[in-house]
Amino acid sequence: MRSRLLVPGAALAVVLSGAGFAAAGTASGPDDGVGVFAAGEFDFSRPQTVASNLQTPWGLAFLPDGSALVAERDSARVLQVRPGQSPQQVATISGVSPGGEAGLLGLAVSPTYATDRYVYAYFTSSSDNRIVRFRLDAAQTQTPILTGLARANFHDGGRIAFGPDGMLYAGVGDAGQTANSQNPSSRNGKILRMRPDGSAPPDNPTAGSLVYSLGHRNVQGLAWDAQGRLYASEFGQNSWDEVNYIVPGGNYGWPTVEGRGNDPRFRDPIVTWTTAEASPSGAAIDGNMLFVAALRGTRLWQVPLNGSGGVAGNPVAQLTGQYGRLRTVERAPDGSLWVTTSNRDGRGSPAASDDRILRFPPIGSTPPPTATTGPPTTPPSTPPATPTVPPTVPPTTTPPPGTGACTATYRQVNQWQGGFQAEVTVRNNGTATLNGWTVRWTFANGQTISQLWSGTLTASGSSITVRNVSWNGSIGPNGSTTFGFNGSWNGTNTPPTDLTCTSP
Repeated sequence: MRSRLLVPGAALAVVLSGAGFAAAGTASGPDDGVGVFAAGEFDFSRPQTVASNLQTPWGLAFLPDGSALVAERDSARVLQVRPGQSPQQVATISGVSPGGEAGLLGLAVSPTYATDRYVYAYFTSSSDNRIVRFRLDAAQTQTPILTGLARANFHDGGRIAFGPDGMLYAGVGDAGQTANSQNPSSRNGKILRMRPDGSAPPDNPTAGSLVYSLGHRNVQGLAWDAQGRLYASEFGQNSWDEVNYIVPGGNYGWPTVEGRGNDPRFRDPIVTWTTAEASPSGAAIDGNMLFVAALRGTRLWQVPLNGSGGVAGNPVAQLTGQYGRLRTVERAPDGSLWVTTSNRDGRGSPAASDDRILRFPPIGSTPPPTATTGPPTTPPSTPPATPTVPPTVPPTTTPPPGTGACTATYRQVNQWQGGFQAEVTVRNNGTATLNGWTVRWTFANGQTISQLWSGTLTASGSSITVRNVSWNGSIGPNGSTTFGFNGSWNGTNTPPTDLTCTSP
């Protein structure tokens, strides 16, 4: 995890190479002397695919072990995903009624998961929108904690998240009935705040009410900064999408105002975009940098915050048009940024591997394993936590190369009865940059590879060929990259000794 630099009483200039500034509107908050964190530094040139071939992933929440749960909107499945492993189906939510924008939407993990094991899901049923909670070890038992939210094929909201106060927050759309948003007795067109059991906290703006803020059209992003301030991204209608700094009891103007109204009855947004630039969905904060995933805008917005409820500069567009519609963005426990695509939601143009979960590492970090397969119908077997057969095999290296050539070093990382994990390091020992590489070897004992990351595998019997993927093909002089894999063996697991590495 990166350290963050806090500069009291000063503003830091955020410099982002290779990104153009967009013509988005911003508004600064009052200066309370709080400085800006130097954070939000992710390498958007090094995407790693955590999972692919998903069906409209929507909610994304991390478990304490660093793995993530992802909700598929139309299938009602909850999958558990880890870099380098195929997704595992861990639950199916009962009663989901998909259609249009409706279906299985947000997920949240209890902040006291270690003791209560609760996972929360927001979904559209045939009669309402509701929130249930369940445990992964008894996923078929799903207990509603909130029901009766008006549903529609559009404007269902759906994002849920626990705040730093331990309360559960929910963005609820107006369900196409705009008057709901200004009606304090309706829970639609609102941000709701509740205890983990669904009851109203005593310190909510109105006693006995879940309503935390009102005047919203369709909030789908909730994120808190380091000082506990809440920000929400929201779909506009025809002209302006927005990001709002949320205060208890605040009224954000819909349907009287779209975007900035400069009306003293309502709070203006801190950022606005045209609907073509955004259609903002998920949101996440790293330090004082807000990230907003854009659907129609097919980009990831990066918004520098000033630490007092406003912005510290112009938003910057990342990933514009590279991956299509972006639905959800979350900061992972390891410090990376995860982004989900939404090209199979009926409005996108899916690529062959869509939908995907992409991981963007902090600048300067080492890429993790990459999985490219879709979710299996049943969980695959996993190796035991402790190897039953300790690895004792030394690394195997290709013969010393000539100038400009590459070498490949094979290392067995782990071994258990019937299975093993290994990695291969590709190194450029020459004086010129390698632009692509290929590693070949033969397994002597009939071993097979079941899963490989950070490379492209071709197998013909015992003959193995691995080529670079897009982000690790270029290796500078004395530089290196690594790919890894899981495999199976029967009888003997002798490491290969005939590795070759070539470069075009």
